[in-house]
Amino acid sequence: MRKPQKIVVLLITLVFFRCTSEKISAAEPQPDLATQAAEELYNTGYLLTMLGQYEQAIQLLEQSLVIKPTAEAYTYLGWTYSHMGNLKRAIEEAKKAIRIDPDFGNPYNDIGVYLIEQGKEDEAIPYLEKALAAKRYCCYQFPHYNLGRIYLKKKMYDRAREAFKKSLEVDPTYAPAREALEILKEVGLERT
Repeated sequence: MRKPQKIVVLLITLVFFRCTSEKISAAEPQPDLATQAAEELYNTGYLLTMLGQYEQAIQLLEQSLVIKPTAEAYTYLGWTYSHMGNLKRAIEEAKKAIRIDPDFGNPYNDIGVYLIEQGKEDEAIPYLEKALAAKRYCCYQFPHYNLGRIYLKKKMYDRAREAFKKSLEVDPTYAPAREALEILKEVGLERT
């Protein structure tokens, strides 16, 4: 990695860890050192994936899993493989995440997306519905949007519209859902 990229990664990592550590309340039990080390590795791996440094990300995510297998590390590992075009491996890693924590919503949505990319929309729907039902998930706008994509492709316009609207109810700033509704409107399929 070039020196400027290393600096950017370090700065992003520091900001990310500061933000996440501020969320931990003094009343919550503090994670043990192994858990903290695993979290730092998977969070840094996630950031490296965002920067397109896939091989380095995989190394850190696998190190994290050696220290402590977590749903997050498996999810991010799958996400990294998806960016590399290996959807089969991405699905395998996401399923490992689900086995560790079936309440974690991210891997369900991710599998849904990977299946959509493979043209397996019908197989994707149950995963997206499980993401919506997950107890531990911050981003319900994503599975709503992804269900909308499926319904749009199936020409189920009312269901697509409702899914995009639900996505925007969760996150009014989510541009893909807003753009999808605009497209429906432009082609005369969106009710005003």
